[in-house]
Amino acid sequence: MDITVSAEKARVPVTVLHVSGNLDSSSYEAFRAKADEVIQQGARYVLVDLTNAPYVSSAGLRALNSIFVRLRELTPDVNEEDMRKGINAGWYKSPHLKLLNPSKATMVALESSGFSLFLESFTELKTALASY
Repeated sequence: MDITVSAEKARVPVTVLHVSGNLDSSSYEAFRAKADEVIQQGARYVLVDLTNAPYVSSAGLRALNSIFVRLRELTPDVNEEDMRKGINAGWYKSPHLKLLNPSKATMVALESSGFSLFLESFTELKTALASY
């Protein structure tokens, strides 16, 4: 797996993590470490580009969850209780972490794990950036 980073301008600065290769048990630690690095450098809005990542395993999902939690801790948008209620009611989506072009298999994993309830996915970079 390879990870490159780019910066995009939206309403807020967005850091894009471009993942090439599977995000699984052999690569999730490197992915999480790169995300931690950009967050330590000040990134608060992260878009994970999965265009070239055909597969995201449960380890990859745990890494995404870790990033989600870290960004919420640094810049909470609503309290924990309201977030959970919002996820259950269908109105809460993370304002800090979003996904670009997850594969069909990855979408199945996101939906079956409940991640699609709070992580928005987009098929176009322009649309994803406009959502920030």
